Amino acid sequence: INTSFVQNLTQSLKVFRKVKKVKMTENEISNKVIGIAIEVHNALGPGLLENTYKECLYYKLVQAGFKVEKEKSIPLIFEDVKLDCGYRIDLLVEDKLVLELKSVEELSELHFAQTLTYLRLGNFKLGLLLNFNSVLLKEGIRRVVNKL
Repeated sequence: INTSFVQNLTQSLKVFRKVKKVKMTENEISNKVIGIAIEVHNALGPGLLENTYKECLYYKLVQAGFKVEKEKSIPLIFEDVKLDCGYRIDLLVEDKLVLELKSVEELSELHFAQTLTYLRLGNFKLGLLLNFNSVLLKEGIRRVVNKL
């Protein structure tokens, strides 16, 4: 038997076991995601491009066993017609938690409104607006709620 095949199979089973977990609530998912986001921020620090944080956070979340979609397209329903208007969620975790990542001097109401729009269009309950351009990431986190 090929040892690399066995090692790959063993790794795949470990990942499967992580993914095959009890369904978590939005709040439970968000708590774990915040911890992982803080790890990424501690490793990279502030001042990088948003896409850098997105790729690293995506990698760490998948490594932790989460189902994650990058740049998830959200259609707009107008007069019973599904329209692709270019709305894209940075990261969608476990089909429940919307992550909107920023690397800006300061979060604005426009950023909050953008995240809330994604929640409403996708019928999601909870989103996290994460500004990685903060000295401490916890100061750059904003919870956005839609009917939670």
